[in-house]
Amino acid sequence: MNTTITTYGKKSLLKWFVAIMVIYFLQCNSIFAQTPQFSQFYAAPLYLGPSFAGSTDGSRIVLNYRNQWPEIPGAFVTYAFSFDHYFHNYNSGLGVLLFRDQAGSGRLANTSGGLLYSYNFKLNQNWSVRPGINFMYQERTIDFSKLVFGDQLELDGTINPSGNTMDPMERRGYFDAASSVLFYSRTGWVGLAADHMMMPNQSLASEEENRIIPKFSLFGGFRLNYGSRLSQKTQESISVTALYKNQGTFNQLDVGAYWSKDPVSFGLLYRGIPLFNNHAGGIFNNDALVLMGGLRRENLRIGYSYDFTISRLINNTGGAHEISVIYQFNQGPPSKKQKAIPCPDGQMFW
Repeated sequence: MNTTITTYGKKSLLKWFVAIMVIYFLQCNSIFAQTPQFSQFYAAPLYLGPSFAGSTDGSRIVLNYRNQWPEIPGAFVTYAFSFDHYFHNYNSGLGVLLFRDQAGSGRLANTSGGLLYSYNFKLNQNWSVRPGINFMYQERTIDFSKLVFGDQLELDGTINPSGNTMDPMERRGYFDAASSVLFYSRTGWVGLAADHMMMPNQSLASEEENRIIPKFSLFGGFRLNYGSRLSQKTQESISVTALYKNQGTFNQLDVGAYWSKDPVSFGLLYRGIPLFNNHAGGIFNNDALVLMGGLRRENLRIGYSYDFTISRLINNTGGAHEISVIYQFNQGPPSKKQKAIPCPDGQMFW
């Protein structure tokens, strides 16, 4: 069964979708928490935006692992698992995303599971668009037995029982939602994503409120192919990408370039906004330089990246290690292939 939407219907759907995201962006201007991130953001496509659900010609499994600042006790460790599939007869992608982020000696953790949907249609001969939505359930947990409060500490190193009388919660569950829209051609792409649209209360204090302010992401780039075009396996390409993130008063920009020639790829990324944010004491907003490398064998891709910290924490963090694994299978027949999205992870496969 093939589904069709009129040109007028497509334009109306897109206008409503973009309008909702713009209104959301204008209404939110404060922040209480930031969201975990991946340096290999295109190797965590469903986490970047639900529009990437079903962005291959069949099924895909993605595993992501990030260990940030390992030299600091109780550092940030992040895991993600996703599965998605593209249904050619319905021009639709469906996916599942499982995510866990843990930090600190108290094992403060966020665990979530989400169901994602995207729809793919052509705007014209060159450009396509994919709106997407993600509905999820998330739990925030902490192990209070691992915490040490100030009134427990003595100068000789003794740790006494705490006199803290607060009534904490060891877990809080809530529902949340994310949405995105992606425009792409065979050589370029641009997208907008909105996370934490329901602004859930994540406070672990029963009588307090700590709502997550939505995060907005603007991403895009282009890919230049060169070299031999007689075989997909010998084709080379260079991609330039950018990802801007805003969550209340927090802003961050990732800018990078990638070179790829089957079976390897390499990338260099800079994270920070040194020229546009206010700085104090001559200290600019520089975060990290990221080196990336990838290896592809058949439909399997393995990527590794390391963040070199260039902020004031340069000698204290140990950087960040990140590993990604992408495996594609059950790819559709050539007669039904959709237009490939030319992002750096996608170019390893098409």
